[in-house]
Amino acid sequence: MKRRAVYPGSFDPVTNGHLDIIKRASLIFDELIVAVFNNPNKTPTFSLEERVSLMEKVAGDIPGVSIDAFSGLLNEYAEQKEARNVIRGLRALSDFEKEFQQALMYKKLNPELEIMFLMTSQEYGFLSSSMVKEIASLGGCIDGLVPLPVKEFMIDFYRGKFPR
Repeated sequence: MKRRAVYPGSFDPVTNGHLDIIKRASLIFDELIVAVFNNPNKTPTFSLEERVSLMEKVAGDIPGVSIDAFSGLLNEYAEQKEARNVIRGLRALSDFEKEFQQALMYKKLNPELEIMFLMTSQEYGFLSSSMVKEIASLGGCIDGLVPLPVKEFMIDFYRGKFPR
Protein backbone atom coordinates (compact mmCIF):
# COMPACT_ATOMS: atom_id res chain seq x y z
CA MET A 1 0.00 0.00 0.00
CA LYS A 2 1.36 3.38 -0.99
CA ARG A 3 1.91 6.00 1.65
CA ARG A 4 -0.22 8.96 0.55
CA ALA A 5 -0.48 12.37 2.19
CA VAL A 6 -2.39 15.58 1.59
CA TYR A 7 -0.78 19.00 1.98
CA PRO A 8 -3.70 21.46 2.08
CA GLY A 9 -3.55 25.21 1.93
CA SER A 10 -4.95 28.29 0.32
CA PHE A 11 -1.58 29.02 -1.32
CA ASP A 12 -2.58 32.62 -2.01
CA PRO A 13 0.11 32.72 -3.39
CA VAL A 14 2.43 29.73 -3.12
CA THR A 15 5.70 30.85 -1.53
CA ASN A 16 9.17 29.36 -1.36
CA GLY A 17 8.27 28.26 2.17
CA HIS A 18 5.35 26.20 0.81
CA LEU A 19 7.57 24.79 -1.91
CA ASP A 20 10.16 23.81 0.71
CA ILE A 21 7.52 21.82 2.63
CA ILE A 22 6.28 20.19 -0.59
CA LYS A 23 9.75 19.07 -1.63
CA ARG A 24 10.56 17.67 1.80
CA ALA A 25 7.20 15.93 2.24
CA SER A 26 7.53 14.36 -1.22
CA LEU A 27 10.64 12.56 0.07
CA ILE A 28 8.68 11.06 2.98
CA PHE A 29 5.59 9.85 1.11
CA ASP A 30 5.10 7.85 -2.07
CA GLU A 31 2.35 10.25 -3.13
CA LEU A 32 1.73 13.81 -2.00
CA ILE A 33 -1.44 15.59 -3.03
CA VAL A 34 -1.06 19.35 -2.81
CA ALA A 35 -4.66 20.40 -2.26
CA VAL A 36 -5.47 24.03 -2.99
CA PHE A 37 -8.31 24.87 -0.65
CA ASN A 38 -11.29 26.93 -1.70
CA ASN A 39 -12.40 28.37 1.64
CA PRO A 40 -15.83 30.03 1.44
CA ASN A 41 -15.02 31.96 4.64
CA LYS A 42 -12.06 33.75 3.07
CA THR A 43 -11.71 36.09 0.12
CA PRO A 44 -8.45 35.16 -1.60
CA THR A 45 -6.59 37.65 -3.74
CA PHE A 46 -6.11 35.14 -6.53
CA SER A 47 -8.80 32.89 -7.96
CA LEU A 48 -8.81 29.17 -7.29
CA GLU A 49 -7.91 28.55 -10.93
CA GLU A 50 -4.96 30.96 -10.72
CA ARG A 51 -3.69 29.36 -7.50
CA VAL A 52 -3.96 25.84 -8.92
CA SER A 53 -2.24 26.92 -12.15
CA LEU A 54 0.63 28.54 -10.25
CA MET A 55 1.01 25.47 -8.05
CA GLU A 56 1.12 23.22 -11.12
CA LYS A 57 3.85 25.41 -12.61
CA VAL A 58 6.07 25.30 -9.54
CA ALA A 59 5.39 21.86 -8.04
CA GLY A 60 3.78 19.80 -10.79
CA ASP A 61 7.09 18.30 -11.91
CA ILE A 62 8.19 17.10 -8.48
CA PRO A 63 8.15 13.27 -8.49
CA GLY A 64 5.21 11.85 -6.58
CA VAL A 65 3.42 15.20 -6.31
CA SER A 66 -0.02 15.89 -7.77
CA ILE A 67 -2.02 19.10 -7.60
CA ASP A 68 -5.74 19.25 -6.86
CA ALA A 69 -8.37 21.69 -5.62
CA PHE A 70 -10.98 21.07 -2.97
CA SER A 71 -13.58 22.66 -0.76
CA GLY A 72 -15.34 21.26 2.26
CA LEU A 73 -13.94 19.33 5.18
CA LEU A 74 -10.32 18.24 4.97
CA ASN A 75 -10.94 14.94 6.74
CA GLU A 76 -13.58 14.03 4.12
CA TYR A 77 -11.28 15.07 1.28
CA ALA A 78 -8.40 12.98 2.70
CA GLU A 79 -10.71 9.99 3.07
CA GLN A 80 -11.93 10.40 -0.52
CA LYS A 81 -8.30 10.45 -1.71
CA GLU A 82 -7.43 7.47 0.51
CA ALA A 83 -4.79 9.51 2.31
CA ARG A 84 -4.17 8.71 5.96
CA ASN A 85 -1.74 11.59 6.48
CA VAL A 86 -2.06 15.36 6.40
CA ILE A 87 1.00 17.59 6.24
CA ARG A 88 0.99 20.99 7.89
CA GLY A 89 3.84 23.46 7.83
CA LEU A 90 4.93 25.39 10.90
CA ARG A 91 6.96 28.59 10.96
CA ALA A 92 6.84 29.66 14.58
CA LEU A 93 5.30 28.93 17.94
CA SER A 94 2.36 31.18 16.99
CA ASP A 95 1.51 28.77 14.14
CA PHE A 96 1.66 25.76 16.44
CA GLU A 97 -1.22 26.72 18.72
CA LYS A 98 -3.70 27.16 15.87
CA GLU A 99 -2.42 24.13 13.96
CA PHE A 100 -2.49 21.93 17.06
CA GLN A 101 -6.10 22.88 17.74
CA GLN A 102 -7.04 22.10 14.12
CA ALA A 103 -5.19 18.77 14.28
CA LEU A 104 -7.18 17.74 17.34
CA MET A 105 -10.41 18.58 15.50
CA TYR A 106 -9.33 16.54 12.45
CA LYS A 107 -8.56 13.61 14.77
CA LYS A 108 -11.97 13.98 16.40
CA LEU A 109 -13.64 13.85 12.97
CA ASN A 110 -11.46 10.98 11.75
CA PRO A 111 -9.37 9.16 14.40
CA GLU A 112 -7.41 7.31 11.69
CA LEU A 113 -6.10 10.53 10.15
CA GLU A 114 -2.51 11.37 11.14
CA ILE A 115 -1.46 15.00 11.13
CA MET A 116 2.25 15.60 10.60
CA PHE A 117 3.91 18.93 11.20
CA LEU A 118 7.00 19.92 9.25
CA MET A 119 9.00 22.89 10.43
CA THR A 120 9.86 25.26 7.66
CA SER A 121 13.51 25.65 6.79
CA GLN A 122 15.17 28.45 8.71
CA GLU A 123 15.43 30.78 5.72
CA TYR A 124 11.62 30.82 5.33
CA GLY A 125 10.59 31.12 8.97
CA PHE A 126 9.45 34.72 8.51
CA LEU A 127 7.63 34.20 5.21
CA SER A 128 3.86 34.39 4.72
CA SER A 129 1.62 34.77 1.68
CA SER A 130 0.09 37.88 3.26
CA MET A 131 3.48 39.55 3.56
CA VAL A 132 4.37 38.67 -0.02
CA LYS A 133 1.10 40.14 -1.31
CA GLU A 134 1.60 43.32 0.66
CA ILE A 135 5.16 43.79 -0.60
CA ALA A 136 4.20 43.03 -4.21
CA SER A 137 1.14 45.29 -4.12
CA LEU A 138 3.36 48.19 -3.05
CA GLY A 139 5.88 47.49 -5.82
CA GLY A 140 8.51 45.94 -3.55
CA CYS A 141 10.98 43.22 -4.45
CA ILE A 142 9.76 39.67 -3.86
CA ASP A 143 12.87 37.94 -5.21
CA GLY A 144 13.64 34.84 -3.15
CA LEU A 145 10.20 34.85 -1.52
CA VAL A 146 8.24 33.11 -4.27
CA PRO A 147 9.19 30.94 -7.25
CA LEU A 148 9.87 32.86 -10.48
CA PRO A 149 6.53 32.00 -12.22
CA VAL A 150 4.67 33.29 -9.15
CA LYS A 151 6.76 36.46 -9.06
CA GLU A 152 6.08 37.15 -12.73
CA PHE A 153 2.36 36.50 -12.29
CA MET A 154 2.17 38.79 -9.25
CA ILE A 155 4.03 41.63 -10.96
CA ASP A 156 1.58 41.46 -13.87
CA PHE A 157 -1.39 41.14 -11.50
CA TYR A 158 -0.47 44.20 -9.45
CA ARG A 159 0.33 46.22 -12.56
CA GLY A 160 -3.26 45.66 -13.62
CA LYS A 161 -2.61 43.30 -16.51
CA PHE A 162 -5.36 40.98 -15.25
CA PRO A 163 -8.76 42.67 -15.45
CA ARG A 164 -11.19 41.68 -12.73
